[in-house]
Amino acid sequence: MIQGPDLPTWAAVIVGLLLLTGATTTLIGTLGLLQLKSFYERVHAPTLGTTLGAALILAASMVSFSVLQSRPVIHEILIGVFVTLTTPVTLMLLARAAIYRDRSEGASRVPTDGPRRTPPA
Repeated sequence: MIQGPDLPTWAAVIVGLLLLTGATTTLIGTLGLLQLKSFYERVHAPTLGTTLGAALILAASMVSFSVLQSRPVIHEILIGVFVTLTTPVTLMLLARAAIYRDRSEGASRVPTDGPRRTPPA
């Protein structure tokens, strides 16, 4: 059986709150994924929930290991940078692929590019 680390009470409370808040934020993003109807509506909720939820969970990890090792542990910052950079890029690639597919198939409910501008004469 694995025993938990001996964190001071103040650190255990901070780590616990950060973990619960991060898990709750991720859960809310997941529920948003289930509630929204179309693909184009669904792509936003999970990306926001994952990014913020992962940041809070990584902060809890940083606090926990910094207290246990009596020195700042910042390896999690690199993980946070990768999550923060790759999640929006993946979102954009998936959305563009879906728009391309829907436009080539002639689907009726495809987002527009925005208002059309006429070139100045």
